Amino acid sequence: MTLQEFRQALKGKGVEGELIKTIFLSLVASFITLGVLYFLKLRYVENFIPKYGFFLFFVVLSYTLILLPIRQVRAFRQFSCMSGMMIGMTIGMVSGFLAGFFVGATNGMFYGSVFGMVVGILLGVWNGKCCGIMGIIEGMMAGFMGGLMGAMTSVMMLNDNLKAAGVIIFLICGAILFGLNYMIFKETNGTEREVKEGNLFTIGLSFALTTVTIWLMVYGPRSLLFR
Repeated sequence: MTLQEFRQALKGKGVEGELIKTIFLSLVASFITLGVLYFLKLRYVENFIPKYGFFLFFVVLSYTLILLPIRQVRAFRQFSCMSGMMIGMTIGMVSGFLAGFFVGATNGMFYGSVFGMVVGILLGVWNGKCCGIMGIIEGMMAGFMGGLMGAMTSVMMLNDNLKAAGVIIFLICGAILFGLNYMIFKETNGTEREVKEGNLFTIGLSFALTTVTIWLMVYGPRSLLFR
Protein backbone atom coordinates (compact mmCIF):
# COMPACT_ATOMS: atom_id res chain seq x y z
CA MET A 1 0.00 0.00 0.00
CA THR A 2 1.42 3.37 -1.04
CA LEU A 3 0.93 6.84 0.37
CA GLN A 4 -1.08 7.67 -2.74
CA GLU A 5 -3.55 4.92 -1.85
CA PHE A 6 -3.68 6.22 1.71
CA ARG A 7 -4.50 9.71 0.45
CA GLN A 8 -7.26 8.25 -1.70
CA ALA A 9 -8.61 6.35 1.30
CA LEU A 10 -8.85 9.62 3.23
CA LYS A 11 -11.42 10.74 0.66
CA GLY A 12 -13.37 7.48 0.80
CA LYS A 13 -16.12 6.17 3.04
CA GLY A 14 -14.09 3.70 5.10
CA VAL A 15 -12.39 4.20 8.45
CA GLU A 16 -9.71 6.43 6.97
CA GLY A 17 -12.39 8.53 5.29
CA GLU A 18 -13.73 9.39 8.74
CA LEU A 19 -10.42 10.86 9.93
CA ILE A 20 -10.94 14.28 8.34
CA LYS A 21 -14.34 14.51 10.00
CA THR A 22 -12.76 13.44 13.28
CA ILE A 23 -10.25 16.30 13.04
CA PHE A 24 -13.04 18.81 12.45
CA LEU A 25 -15.30 17.52 15.23
CA SER A 26 -12.49 17.29 17.75
CA LEU A 27 -11.29 20.83 17.05
CA VAL A 28 -14.81 22.23 17.17
CA ALA A 29 -15.61 20.45 20.45
CA SER A 30 -12.34 21.52 22.06
CA PHE A 31 -12.44 25.15 20.96
CA ILE A 32 -16.12 25.53 21.87
CA THR A 33 -15.27 24.16 25.31
CA LEU A 34 -12.36 26.57 25.61
CA GLY A 35 -14.46 29.49 24.36
CA VAL A 36 -17.35 28.83 26.74
CA LEU A 37 -15.04 28.44 29.72
CA TYR A 38 -13.20 31.60 28.72
CA PHE A 39 -16.32 33.77 28.66
CA LEU A 40 -17.71 32.21 31.83
CA LYS A 41 -14.59 32.24 33.98
CA LEU A 42 -11.18 32.26 32.35
CA ARG A 43 -11.32 35.86 31.11
CA TYR A 44 -11.15 36.96 34.73
CA VAL A 45 -7.83 35.18 35.21
CA GLU A 46 -4.99 37.67 35.16
CA ASN A 47 -2.89 37.47 31.97
CA PHE A 48 -4.75 34.35 30.86
CA ILE A 49 -4.00 34.57 27.14
CA PRO A 50 -0.32 35.59 27.40
CA LYS A 51 0.32 33.01 30.10
CA TYR A 52 -1.75 30.02 28.95
CA GLY A 53 -3.02 30.75 25.42
CA PHE A 54 -0.10 29.31 23.46
CA PHE A 55 0.10 26.09 25.46
CA LEU A 56 -3.66 25.49 25.48
CA PHE A 57 -3.84 26.04 21.73
CA PHE A 58 -1.19 23.44 21.02
CA VAL A 59 -2.44 20.95 23.58
CA VAL A 60 -5.87 21.07 21.87
CA LEU A 61 -4.23 20.43 18.49
CA SER A 62 -2.23 17.59 20.07
CA TYR A 63 -5.34 15.87 21.41
CA THR A 64 -6.94 16.09 17.98
CA LEU A 65 -3.99 14.33 16.32
CA ILE A 66 -3.91 11.66 19.04
CA LEU A 67 -7.60 10.91 18.49
CA LEU A 68 -7.01 9.89 14.86
CA PRO A 69 -5.17 6.59 15.45
CA ILE A 70 -7.43 5.91 18.44
CA ARG A 71 -10.39 6.11 16.07
CA GLN A 72 -8.74 3.64 13.70
CA VAL A 73 -7.86 1.20 16.48
CA ARG A 74 -11.40 1.23 17.87
CA ALA A 75 -12.81 0.37 14.45
CA PHE A 76 -10.83 -2.89 14.14
CA ARG A 77 -10.16 -3.81 17.79
CA GLN A 78 -7.75 -6.71 17.08
CA PHE A 79 -4.21 -6.42 15.72
CA SER A 80 -1.16 -8.64 15.41
CA CYS A 81 1.29 -8.63 18.30
CA MET A 82 3.89 -6.46 16.57
CA SER A 83 1.35 -3.94 15.31
CA GLY A 84 -0.39 -3.77 18.68
CA MET A 85 2.88 -3.13 20.48
CA MET A 86 3.69 -0.35 18.02
CA ILE A 87 0.25 1.17 18.55
CA GLY A 88 0.54 1.06 22.34
CA MET A 89 4.08 2.43 22.32
CA THR A 90 3.41 5.27 19.87
CA ILE A 91 0.15 6.49 21.37
CA GLY A 92 1.46 6.12 24.93
CA MET A 93 4.73 7.90 24.26
CA VAL A 94 3.38 10.75 22.12
CA SER A 95 0.32 11.49 24.26
CA GLY A 96 2.34 11.30 27.47
CA PHE A 97 5.12 13.49 26.11
CA LEU A 98 2.85 16.19 24.70
CA ALA A 99 0.57 16.35 27.74
CA GLY A 100 3.57 16.39 30.08
CA PHE A 101 5.38 19.02 28.03
CA PHE A 102 2.56 21.57 27.86
CA VAL A 103 1.37 21.12 31.45
CA GLY A 104 4.96 21.10 32.67
CA ALA A 105 5.48 24.47 30.98
CA THR A 106 2.77 26.05 33.17
CA ASN A 107 2.73 23.95 36.35
CA GLY A 108 6.22 22.58 36.78
CA MET A 109 7.96 19.26 36.35
CA PHE A 110 6.22 17.23 39.06
CA TYR A 111 2.65 18.03 38.05
CA GLY A 112 3.49 17.93 34.36
CA SER A 113 5.11 14.52 34.82
CA VAL A 114 2.18 13.11 36.78
CA PHE A 115 -0.39 14.39 34.29
CA GLY A 116 1.67 13.23 31.32
CA MET A 117 2.12 9.78 32.82
CA VAL A 118 -1.60 9.45 33.58
CA VAL A 119 -2.64 10.48 30.07
CA GLY A 120 0.11 8.47 28.36
CA ILE A 121 -0.38 5.29 30.38
CA LEU A 122 -4.19 5.35 30.11
CA LEU A 123 -4.22 5.95 26.35
CA GLY A 124 -1.26 3.62 25.75
CA VAL A 125 -2.81 0.73 27.68
CA TRP A 126 -6.28 1.37 26.29
CA ASN A 127 -5.07 1.12 22.71
CA GLY A 128 -2.23 -1.34 23.26
CA LYS A 129 -4.64 -3.97 24.57
CA CYS A 130 -5.69 -4.57 20.95
CA CYS A 131 -2.99 -7.28 20.84
CA GLY A 132 -3.08 -8.48 24.45
CA ILE A 133 -0.72 -8.18 27.37
CA MET A 134 2.37 -7.26 25.34
CA GLY A 135 0.65 -4.19 23.93
CA ILE A 136 -0.61 -3.26 27.39
CA ILE A 137 2.90 -3.43 28.86
CA GLU A 138 4.32 -1.48 25.92
CA GLY A 139 1.69 1.23 26.32
CA MET A 140 2.33 1.46 30.05
CA MET A 141 6.10 1.76 29.63
CA ALA A 142 5.81 4.34 26.85
CA GLY A 143 3.32 6.48 28.75
CA PHE A 144 5.49 6.35 31.86
CA MET A 145 8.60 7.44 29.98
CA GLY A 146 6.84 9.99 27.75
CA GLY A 147 5.17 11.81 30.63
CA LEU A 148 8.42 12.21 32.52
CA MET A 149 10.43 13.24 29.48
CA GLY A 150 7.86 15.77 28.27
CA ALA A 151 7.66 17.65 31.56
CA MET A 152 11.42 17.51 32.06
CA THR A 153 12.04 18.93 28.59
CA SER A 154 9.70 21.89 29.08
CA VAL A 155 11.16 22.83 32.47
CA MET A 156 14.71 22.55 31.15
CA MET A 157 13.84 24.95 28.30
CA LEU A 158 11.94 27.58 30.29
CA ASN A 159 14.56 30.22 29.55
CA ASP A 160 15.62 28.93 26.16
CA ASN A 161 13.03 29.28 23.36
CA LEU A 162 10.37 27.15 25.05
CA LYS A 163 7.58 28.11 22.66
CA ALA A 164 9.71 27.50 19.58
CA ALA A 165 10.61 24.09 20.98
CA GLY A 166 6.91 23.43 21.59
CA VAL A 167 6.12 24.04 17.92
CA ILE A 168 8.99 21.80 16.76
CA ILE A 169 7.97 19.02 19.16
CA PHE A 170 4.35 19.27 18.04
CA LEU A 171 5.34 18.96 14.37
CA ILE A 172 7.57 15.95 15.02
CA CYS A 173 4.89 14.21 17.07
CA GLY A 174 2.36 15.00 14.34
CA ALA A 175 4.61 13.31 11.77
CA ILE A 176 4.96 10.27 14.04
CA LEU A 177 1.19 10.00 14.46
CA PHE A 178 0.69 10.35 10.70
CA GLY A 179 3.08 7.44 10.27
CA LEU A 180 0.99 5.44 12.74
CA ASN A 181 -2.18 6.28 10.79
CA TYR A 182 -0.51 4.96 7.65
CA MET A 183 0.76 1.83 9.40
CA ILE A 184 -2.72 1.00 10.69
CA PHE A 185 -4.11 1.57 7.19
CA LYS A 186 -1.61 -0.90 5.75
CA GLU A 187 -2.21 -3.48 8.47
CA THR A 188 -5.99 -3.36 8.12
CA ASN A 189 -6.22 -3.24 4.34
CA GLY A 190 -8.81 -5.77 3.25
CA THR A 191 -9.93 -6.34 6.84
CA GLU A 192 -13.57 -5.79 7.69
CA ARG A 193 -14.09 -3.29 10.48
CA GLU A 194 -15.57 -4.70 13.67
CA VAL A 195 -17.12 -1.56 15.12
CA LYS A 196 -18.88 1.35 13.46
CA GLU A 197 -19.54 4.09 15.97
CA GLY A 198 -20.90 7.60 15.81
CA ASN A 199 -19.16 10.84 16.62
CA LEU A 200 -20.10 11.04 20.29
CA PHE A 201 -16.85 9.32 21.28
CA THR A 202 -14.73 11.92 19.48
CA ILE A 203 -16.67 14.84 20.94
CA GLY A 204 -16.77 13.38 24.45
CA LEU A 205 -13.07 12.53 24.68
CA SER A 206 -12.07 15.90 23.22
CA PHE A 207 -14.27 17.68 25.75
CA ALA A 208 -12.94 15.63 28.67
CA LEU A 209 -9.26 16.04 27.81
CA THR A 210 -9.62 19.75 27.11
CA THR A 211 -11.58 20.45 30.30
CA VAL A 212 -9.20 18.54 32.56
CA THR A 213 -6.15 20.17 30.98
CA ILE A 214 -7.58 23.68 31.30
CA TRP A 215 -8.47 23.13 34.94
CA LEU A 216 -5.04 21.74 35.76
CA MET A 217 -3.12 24.47 33.91
CA VAL A 218 -5.10 27.37 35.32
CA TYR A 219 -6.36 26.25 38.74
CA GLY A 220 -4.29 23.17 39.51
CA PRO A 221 -1.29 22.94 41.84
CA ARG A 222 2.07 24.13 40.59
CA SER A 223 5.66 23.98 41.73
CA LEU A 224 7.39 26.82 43.57
CA LEU A 225 9.05 27.85 40.32
CA PHE A 226 5.68 28.96 38.90
CA ARG A 227 4.12 30.67 41.93
